[in-house]
Amino acid sequence: MSMPSEKAEAHLSHPLFLNALQSVEQAAELIKCDENVLERLKKPKRCIAVSVPVRMDDYSVKVFTGYRVQYNSTLGPYKGGIRYHQGVDMGEVVGLAALMTFKNSLMGLPYGGGKGGICVDPTKLSRTEKQNLTRRYTSEIGPFIGPAKDIPAPDVGTDAQTMAWMMDTYSQESGYAQPGVVTGKPVEIGGSLGRVGATGLGAVYVAERAFERKGKSLKGATVVIQGFGNVGSHAALYAHERGAKVIAVSDVKGGIFNGDGLNIPELMDYIKTNKFVENFPKSKPISNEDLLLLGCDALFPCALENVIDTHNAEKIKAKMIIEGANGPVTNAATTILHKNGVFVVPDVIANGGGVVVSYFEWVQDIMSFFWDEEEINKRLKSIIIKAFDQSYTMATEKNVDMRLAGMAVAVQRLEKAMLLRGLYPR
Repeated sequence: MSMPSEKAEAHLSHPLFLNALQSVEQAAELIKCDENVLERLKKPKRCIAVSVPVRMDDYSVKVFTGYRVQYNSTLGPYKGGIRYHQGVDMGEVVGLAALMTFKNSLMGLPYGGGKGGICVDPTKLSRTEKQNLTRRYTSEIGPFIGPAKDIPAPDVGTDAQTMAWMMDTYSQESGYAQPGVVTGKPVEIGGSLGRVGATGLGAVYVAERAFERKGKSLKGATVVIQGFGNVGSHAALYAHERGAKVIAVSDVKGGIFNGDGLNIPELMDYIKTNKFVENFPKSKPISNEDLLLLGCDALFPCALENVIDTHNAEKIKAKMIIEGANGPVTNAATTILHKNGVFVVPDVIANGGGVVVSYFEWVQDIMSFFWDEEEINKRLKSIIIKAFDQSYTMATEKNVDMRLAGMAVAVQRLEKAMLLRGLYPR
């Protein structure tokens, strides 16, 4: 029989969190991090679980469980997305909040790390039910969020409309408009230009830099993208625009393949009507599992976590992996890939574009002064390339893979800040 304390900390044994924790410990050892700082970085500051009762369309009431984890605020307000998915639990949210902490640190942003979610299948909700769910969840976590406290954003299963409802609910309860409480909003109510495609564009900027470091070019390179949601579809589009040959993409129903390259703009138009990539003209079907094993210059896993592990790492034929999703490659798999000469650009760098432009949105909301898309993309490229270069330098100097190097850079910044701030109370 487990003791109460064991049950209370069960969320700290989630594979995603343990994977992140292993990276932190290895990074701390690499940079000889202060032991007391490391001890503090191993646990979230605050874990919130709330009941979210919702009046459904048939007038019944269903009670969903919502979460918000605030992992670390050393560098500034908590920042991280809200996920609506039937697999969401406290353990997953803790792991994602930890990753956000280190991603924000590596990107040089004035943010801590947070994450939230509701255990629900959003595809089974009507628009009204989803709005009711979002507004009640926002009200329940309301005391813990705010423009200077914790700034949510979209994630899996949520979008700009979800953020609009969150912003409105928080503003109604505050008594005045507060656009800075969330990012990823529609442009009309304080959102930023360039936010929708930012994560995919950031991943492509990183891929371009990685190819450059290897003496090659993204132009003419073969690219495979697993996950054709917001991140994957934009990564495919921006890679295609830069002359890459996108030979395969996939979504939850499976994938499509064309060795001569898919026409990505046509595919994006196709899914507006058909919703899924299957049966796209001039393509052959391929499973998600087989798609990961295709020979290519760059593989972008842009779906869920742990899709590449010890079971398939040895079979990977891609020369480079750009992690568009959070945690798609496990630590153990990274070790195998590194040994086999596969260059892995980890999520803390590769998918940082979304939070970087979220930061720009937050700054613009605070200033009530907005930039054009060209300015935003220019600033995004500058920040994400700097993070890549710092990590690449660390990887070269220490002779380690990019995941460990990126985490080392992130932990180093947090360590300096935590030692400067000290521990309250003494």
